[in-house]
Amino acid sequence: MAREKGLLTNLTRFFTLSILSENPSHGYKIMDKLEKRLGKRPSPGQIYPLLKKLNKKGLISQEIEKSGDRERKVYSLTKDGREAYSRLVNRFNDVVSTILEPRLTKCAHCGCQVYEGGHQEKIDGELLSFCCVHCANSYKRGR
Repeated sequence: MAREKGLLTNLTRFFTLSILSENPSHGYKIMDKLEKRLGKRPSPGQIYPLLKKLNKKGLISQEIEKSGDRERKVYSLTKDGREAYSRLVNRFNDVVSTILEPRLTKCAHCGCQVYEGGHQEKIDGELLSFCCVHCANSYKRGR
């Protein structure tokens, strides 16, 4: 359970930066989007200290926006925040690639990589993998 909480905290930080890379947002909108992405709604007690910490580190900035009688803080990524988010995305992509790469199959005809599914056919005694039946047929016609 403790590991899951730590993972959720790291994902919350990552996805908060992701959300702010798309558009400036206020805290409750960030929580709504996090709930959709993570399947669990963070509490204001989790998100606002995180936003404060990101602001203190210079990764996000905040602006006061008036909406009728109400004021709310709208957060956006700074230049440093965009650079940090870009580095995180690259690291995340490397991790995902490391996990997925051994599970990829290359189509014998077009060369595209297939994660799951695809089409397999035995041709001249050899079992070949294709992304689809159309590539298999094209491969056979081209022989």
